[in-house]
Amino acid sequence: MNFHQTHTNFLEYLEVIKNKSQNTIIQYDRHLNKFYEYLEDKDINSNNFEVEKIELDLAEWFRAYLYKSAKKSISIKTANAYMISLRAFLKYCEKKWIKSLSPTAIDLIKAEPRMVEYLTKEELERLFSSPSTETIIWTRDLAIMEMIYSTGLRISELTNLDIKNVDLKRLEFWVRWKWKKVRVVYLTKKSGELINNYLEKRSDNFEALFIRHNIKTENLKITDEIYWEKMRLSRFFITTMIKKYALKAFILKNISAHTLRHSFATTLLSNWAWIRDVQEMLWHSSITTTQVYTHVTNPQLKSAHKKFMK
Repeated sequence: MNFHQTHTNFLEYLEVIKNKSQNTIIQYDRHLNKFYEYLEDKDINSNNFEVEKIELDLAEWFRAYLYKSAKKSISIKTANAYMISLRAFLKYCEKKWIKSLSPTAIDLIKAEPRMVEYLTKEELERLFSSPSTETIIWTRDLAIMEMIYSTGLRISELTNLDIKNVDLKRLEFWVRWKWKKVRVVYLTKKSGELINNYLEKRSDNFEALFIRHNIKTENLKITDEIYWEKMRLSRFFITTMIKKYALKAFILKNISAHTLRHSFATTLLSNWAWIRDVQEMLWHSSITTTQVYTHVTNPQLKSAHKKFMK
C-alpha cells in the first residue's frame, strides 16, 4: 500500500471516525511529513514508498534523524511525540489489515518527570497587585489574569471567548473544546466583577471578550475580517503581558500564561480538592495528566511531615 495514500486515508479517519481536533490532525500530518523528509535523506523515493517496507530499524533511525536534523536541540518529549504519531499511523494500518511494522515494536524514551511551574500565594498577590486599574488596559489585564487563575482556562479558549458567551449574572460561561465538546466553566465573584468593570469601560461593538486597545484602526474597514481578528488578543500577546507584570512584581520565575493554569490546579489540590474534580475543571482526558500536580502539592504528605517532624 502506498505510503502517501495511506497517510491521506489516515488523516480522514482521524477527522471523520475518531473526531480528532484540527490541531491534532495537523500535528499528525506534520510528523508524518517529517518521515517523508527522512526517507528522502536516505535516498528513498517517498512517492513510491510502500507501507509494508517500514521495519523496526527504519523507525529507530527516524528517531535518530529527528535529533540530527533539528536546527536546535529537541527534547525527549518532542522526539516521543513524533514516534507516537508514527505508532498511531501504524496502529491504523493494523486496524485496516495493511501489512506493516507492529506499532508495539516502537518504544518511547523514558522522559524525566514533568516539572510544573506555579506561583505561590504570596507571588499571586504580588502579581495581581501590580496592575493599576486606572486605565482600560490595566483593567483588562487584571481581569484576564484573574480569570485564567480562577478558572484554569486554556489560553486558546480565552482568546476565542466572545462577550455573548459569558453570563456575568450566573458567573459561568461555556467553551467549545475538541471541536464538538462543550463544557461549562465557573467564574469567581471577584473575576466576574473585574470582567464587568472592564466591559463597562468599553464603548465599542466588538464581539471578543478581550480586545486590543493600542492598535490604530483608521486604515481598516469595519467590514474586513482582518479588522476583527486584529482586535482580538493572541496567545503571544497574553503571555507577553503576564511576563511583563511578573517582572514588575519581582517574580523571577520564567512564567507564561499557562503558569496561572498550573497555579489554579495547585491551589485547589493544596486545599484538599478532590483530584477527580480538578481533572474535570482542567478538562484532562486522563487522570494521569492531573496527577502531575500532586507531586508538587500534596496536603496529606505535608500534614504528616508537620505532625511528626517538629
